[in-house]
Amino acid sequence: MNPDPGSARRIRVLIVDDQALLRRGMALMLSLERDIEVVGEAGDGVQAVELARLLRPDVVLMDLHMPRKGGVAATREITAALPQTRVLVLTTLDSDQAVFDAIQSGALAYLLKDAGEADVLDALRAVHRGESRLTPQIARKVLDQFRRLSESAPAPAARPADPGSDVSLSDKETRVLQLLAEGMTNKQIASTIFLAEGTVKNYVSGIMEKLHAGSRTELAVMALRHRRVE
Repeated sequence: MNPDPGSARRIRVLIVDDQALLRRGMALMLSLERDIEVVGEAGDGVQAVELARLLRPDVVLMDLHMPRKGGVAATREITAALPQTRVLVLTTLDSDQAVFDAIQSGALAYLLKDAGEADVLDALRAVHRGESRLTPQIARKVLDQFRRLSESAPAPAARPADPGSDVSLSDKETRVLQLLAEGMTNKQIASTIFLAEGTVKNYVSGIMEKLHAGSRTELAVMALRHRRVE
């Protein structure tokens, strides 16, 4: 059990998965967390959209492969209709297209179902705060897709100037950005470069402000675009 003492109200979660047993297991796990409340369960994308509109959850745990309406389409409808509701994808699908489609549809996080309990809870709380969460293998898929798009795009001289392209970062900021682009969390970055987690959080916030990035995923994409990371 890992309560969040800083939260005035519990995080309201809608679980969406076509497997009833998995929904019940996830609901049981989340019910043990004092800062989380499961407000509903949906077995397909159509029901997910209906319940999201009715219940207005803070976070939707979304599977992708479901009957009637898939998770990508449901995510797109929910994020368009309910901007304050965040979507965390939890699925077995790890194809490049599935990952890219989910991120494009508005999902803030993408985890595979073999993720550990602590990873799911960490991602859920992060998404509620408006942060992105991608496992390292998923982050690489997203960056690979953007790399392919970047390579097929017009030459930089033909595109409008990007305000982040000429921003200077310190060596430490560049290292933090490199690890972030690899999909590491603040805690993992802190452990890797021997800094306090709060210090890493400040670095990330500063880099986002410098590069005018709205999320960690956007920050990683901008880093790739400007060749700030390998």
